[in-house]
Amino acid sequence: MHYLFTSESVSEGHPDKVSDQISDAILDNMLAQDPHAHVACETLCTTGQVVIAGEVSCNGWVDIQNVVRKTIAEIGYTRSEYKFDAESCGILTALHAQSQDINMGVSRANAEEQGAGDQGMMFGYATDETDNYMPLTLDLAHTLVFTLARIRKEGEQMTYLRPDSKSQVTIEYNENNQPVRIDTIVVSTQHDEGVTAEQIKKDIIDILLPRVATRDSRYGHLLHAFLEDINAKLLVNPTGNFVIGGPHGDTGLTGRKIIVDTYGGRGAHGGGAFSGKDPSKVDRSAAYAARWIAKHLVAAGVAHEALVQVSYAIGVADPVSLYVNTNGTAMIDMSDAEIANIVSQLFNLRPAAIIKDLKLTQPMYEETAKYGHVGRTNETVTKTFIDGNGKGYQQQVELFTWEKLDRIEEVKTAFGL
Repeated sequence: MHYLFTSESVSEGHPDKVSDQISDAILDNMLAQDPHAHVACETLCTTGQVVIAGEVSCNGWVDIQNVVRKTIAEIGYTRSEYKFDAESCGILTALHAQSQDINMGVSRANAEEQGAGDQGMMFGYATDETDNYMPLTLDLAHTLVFTLARIRKEGEQMTYLRPDSKSQVTIEYNENNQPVRIDTIVVSTQHDEGVTAEQIKKDIIDILLPRVATRDSRYGHLLHAFLEDINAKLLVNPTGNFVIGGPHGDTGLTGRKIIVDTYGGRGAHGGGAFSGKDPSKVDRSAAYAARWIAKHLVAAGVAHEALVQVSYAIGVADPVSLYVNTNGTAMIDMSDAEIANIVSQLFNLRPAAIIKDLKLTQPMYEETAKYGHVGRTNETVTKTFIDGNGKGYQQQVELFTWEKLDRIEEVKTAFGL
């Protein structure tokens, strides 16, 4: 029997994502000066105000005010009528030293014995229904708001767009869990005064959706079919007006979009947020490692989809458990428990090993704080930072290392593929 499944995404201008980006920008600037910095940075943003709080241990100095204002400006909050703009917002900083009780459980004389920064369970997921091994519902939702932000920043079309926006995609799947039809698309975008809902919907149909349809060669036809279907459900700014938005419309907090950040509800989530946390926090590093493993299993042909769970106790290096669930899609004659046993032999899931294998001490995190932490493109970029003397310098940074399939041949061999 066919069924419907839905995922949502939000743009970089959503207040919670503004907070995530600020937290990760601060983290990156600390890691750029001290790759072994321990950071737990939380951000609250509201009308005309940003509050930074948390615990840090860093052998460097970061101009928090400059980092925050630069991040807000890059998002696009640069006009006073937004009631939240980079130049005039107040910034309150309440960062203090990391607890020694926590530090003693993490730091070790032998780096390989580094303990987990907290207890908890972390999940990674992958599916072969898209080229980037992500659920199609979430992939399309991300692409809608990403493309809308690009149109806004280009400044040539839809010039009334403001930074805050959201999307939601519902897809019909068949009995074999294959996507067959887009049922509903919801787009809500902040806009200038005086723009009608009818104009925005026309531009979504004529400008946004055709650009998105060209992105995915496997499923672009579904979006084209959606545009041609007179019964298709396209809901644009359903309330009729979206002028007040961003942190002025809703207070933003770090870590409140964890399903948007991961798998759109298709894969499980352990509950721990990512942004603002250095890689000693397994909430972040182990979740990335679990995605790395799940993607390898699917790409190698072990299963059509894979969910990987890993769990830890604070201060203990070795994982408490490792679990794999292929949801009945395994393409080899092995149980999920047998698959998990081989995975445990292939991948070292001690925190220090994860950090080393995925190069997680790099200042690589601000880019993860918008449009998803997973399913992104592994690439090397040049980033600019300010040192403790106020001088700028550049650093080469490899992004989204957990998306690499660098162990694919090793995985295939282990599973006889």
